[in-house]
Amino acid sequence: MYRGKPGLPPIHHGIGRIAIGAGLTLALAMPAPAQERELLNSSYDIARELFADYNTLFEEHWEAQTGETVNIRQSHAGSSKQARAILQGLDADVVTYNQVTDVNILAERGNLIPPDWADRLPNNSSPYYSTMAFLVREGNPKGIQNWDDLVAEDVDLIMPNPKTSGNARYTFLAAQGYAQSRFGDDQEKIDGFLSDLLGQVKVFDSGGRGATTTFVERGLGDVLLTFESEVNNIPSQHPDKGFEIVVPEVSFLAEFPVTVIDANIEEKGTGDLARAYLEHLYSEEAQRLLASFNYRVHVEDVATEVSDRFPEVELMSVEEIAGSWEEAMENFESGGRLDRLQRR
Repeated sequence: MYRGKPGLPPIHHGIGRIAIGAGLTLALAMPAPAQERELLNSSYDIARELFADYNTLFEEHWEAQTGETVNIRQSHAGSSKQARAILQGLDADVVTYNQVTDVNILAERGNLIPPDWADRLPNNSSPYYSTMAFLVREGNPKGIQNWDDLVAEDVDLIMPNPKTSGNARYTFLAAQGYAQSRFGDDQEKIDGFLSDLLGQVKVFDSGGRGATTTFVERGLGDVLLTFESEVNNIPSQHPDKGFEIVVPEVSFLAEFPVTVIDANIEEKGTGDLARAYLEHLYSEEAQRLLASFNYRVHVEDVATEVSDRFPEVELMSVEEIAGSWEEAMENFESGGRLDRLQRR
């Protein structure tokens, strides 16, 4: 159970946590050397590089504040897959995901966090946000400017599978939001647009990083649909390929929720460390790091500094598009709307 808002973390030279399967009897019998405390962050597929850098930043911050050195470990995959791993026993201290429903499931099915977890940190416990954008090939040969251009017959799309990827669900909802803004209440036209768009997808990868690899390394497709942050990072990583970025005028507000896993941190005694790890994401230095990975941030001074890199976009929330996350997720159930649209 959540134990209240933490203050400045105390110095804590904890005895190293005993790994599952290690000899408990032997560990208790021998003098316990002082060991570096560890924290495990369960995160989404495309955030490896971001949290590798953030972990270094936080470890330096924590040592300056407390004198204690810590080791932050990270685990990455599609956030839905990561949530299932925690329900099956992965002892993550914190999660940093790309979809609210993947955090909710930890409360609803696992009773590992309280139902009101989103109220524990500012901005619905989402330290940063993004939206969905397009990456096109050099010279933008297919003239992609907006969602309408994606349904032309000669345009091949690459995106993850909405069944397995939060990244792809955001894309689906962004396209639905655009269709709603264009066609109003005409559900037949909205569904027709979404069906056409899904029909143009050449490869549905299981996760966002796989889709990036398919587009960049395998050279398949005319347009990659993924987070704006990922789209903005790729050209600098592959300057020889001449990729170009297109951010549509209407898209989806993609939040990145974080929380401690109460049941795990209480068992491991890492509550002070885990809470500080997430709270530091809201600091100016962490927000600058997030912005350097092309995420939109909330701290006003930092957002102003980097405003020229993020075009103004009409960002629609899940409530505006689908009513709620629960209703949005019905699209992706077996036999649901996604399946029906792909059969049209």
